[in-house]
Parts: sequence; C-alpha cells; structure tokens
Amino acid sequence: MSEQLHPHWRIQYIRSRKAPGAGSPFAALLAAKDDEANLILHRGLHCFVILNNSPYNPGHLMVLPNREIGELAELNAAERVEMMDLLVRCQAVLQKVMTPAGFNVGLNLGKAAGAGIPTHLHFHIVPRWEGDHNFMPVLADTRVLPQALGELWSRLKPEFTQA
Repeated sequence: MSEQLHPHWRIQYIRSRKAPGAGSPFAALLAAKDDEANLILHRGLHCFVILNNSPYNPGHLMVLPNREIGELAELNAAERVEMMDLLVRCQAVLQKVMTPAGFNVGLNLGKAAGAGIPTHLHFHIVPRWEGDHNFMPVLADTRVLPQALGELWSRLKPEFTQA
C-alpha cells in the first residue's frame, strides 16, 4: 500500500507559473504593495527581500533587484552594494531568529543553470541544519517543512523593520 502526501501549499506556486515572455512574477509581487500576502520582508531603495514561496528549507529567502534584469552585468553599482548588504543582513536575521548551523547562498544565471525565472536575477539564502533533509526528497520528491510561511514571515518581518 503506498502512502500519499498532500503538499497543498505547492498549488499556489504551480498556478503562479506564467507563460514564457509574460514577465517576472517578482515584479508583479513588488508592484502589488501587499507585503504580508506576497511574503516581502523588506523593500529597499534598489532591492527587496522575499520569503521563497516554494522553499528548499524553512527560512529560504531571496534578495532581488527591484528592476527586472537577468544578468549580473546589468546591475548598477548601487544595486550591487545594496544586494550584498541585504544578503549580509538576511544571514544575520536568520541566524538570530532561526539559529541554523550554516547557510547556502547563491544564484542561478540562465535557464540552463537552473534559474526558474531567468529574467529577474535573485540570490537565494537558505538556512541549513545538521540532518535537515531525510529520505523524503529522494524517495517522494517532497520536502517536509515544519513551519507555515505566514507564521515565519511574522517572525522575520520585525527584524527587517529595525534599523
């Protein structure tokens, strides 16, 4: 008898997929102005921070430029500085709130490199803990996340509103 898992939260991600050339869903989220519903934790002058709605691990954040650009070379100097400062800030916030044992930080440039939305570059910062993954991703292609995104947004947001 096989068991079925029902990761009901993934349907939002599946339904949000847009046709090629439809533009960045990140730009639409930023324009919507409903930060809690769209999981935006911080809006900067040039960049913003958002909780990934299809995370690899709890606390998976993304740092993006406000402009829809797909290449590092397209970032201007102010965007590069703010982006790096926000990555450092995200790590500090996640360390304080979630106390992970480590982090994965990176970006995928281009579809062939794994970028799901290649037209809007974004850095990922993923908190990691010893033994944080088990057999589920291997056998069931399913990740088990122990915390709801809305609850986590509520825990992280105050840390981004402090100076």
